[in-house]
Amino acid sequence: MLKQWVIPDIHGCVQSLKQLIEVQIQPQKQDELYFLGDYIDRGPDSKGVIDYLMSLKNNGYKASYLKGNHEKYFLRALDHEPTRKQLIKFGRKNRFKKEWFDHGGDQFMQSFMESDMNKIPLLYSDWIKNLKNYILLEKHLLVHAGLNFKIENPLEDTYDMLWTRDFEIDPLKIDNRLIIHGHVPVHIDIIHQCIHNDDSLSINLDNGVYLKNKEGFGSLTAYELNSKRLIIQDNLDK
Repeated sequence: MLKQWVIPDIHGCVQSLKQLIEVQIQPQKQDELYFLGDYIDRGPDSKGVIDYLMSLKNNGYKASYLKGNHEKYFLRALDHEPTRKQLIKFGRKNRFKKEWFDHGGDQFMQSFMESDMNKIPLLYSDWIKNLKNYILLEKHLLVHAGLNFKIENPLEDTYDMLWTRDFEIDPLKIDNRLIIHGHVPVHIDIIHQCIHNDDSLSINLDNGVYLKNKEGFGSLTAYELNSKRLIIQDNLDK
């Protein structure tokens, strides 16, 4: 039977991701893998995570990738990064880069062994630019953060899809689909409660994989939509 696995925020933890995929999930080529964004920052190997995610599709797996707010941090900083000549001539500074670094962007740059954003290969920036904002399935709606139900069509607000931290759901506006998202780390008990509550309108799968020393947090999760099975992978990244 076709399996549909949803994996939330990875944040540079490539060893944890590999263990989750290759040892725990062991997907078949007909299975579907959905990733909810925030692949980069905070953890030790953002580049390795992107390389691994790209390799899944290159090796024939059915993988779909959403954009997270950390990918947006990167793109916004990249768009405003001055060239070396501009920096020397105008002393132009990039306030978006500082904001990104405040949220783990320095770990991204370290994984590329690079200090100049303009030297990040286009392969990576183009891949990030082309990430989707949401995915509609028959019974589920996948998004990084959430949706803006204050407007008539929540799928028109791409900002809230990446950034919202609190939203009140109107099921009729999304044809009664169950929202699966990440973005805000929650205790593992809350994830279990939402999965096993038939009245849940959304499930937040983000357990804060980078929060290794916080009780109830620090794992990478995967959720299978049809069986409602949750896999929990402890953080293996140093």
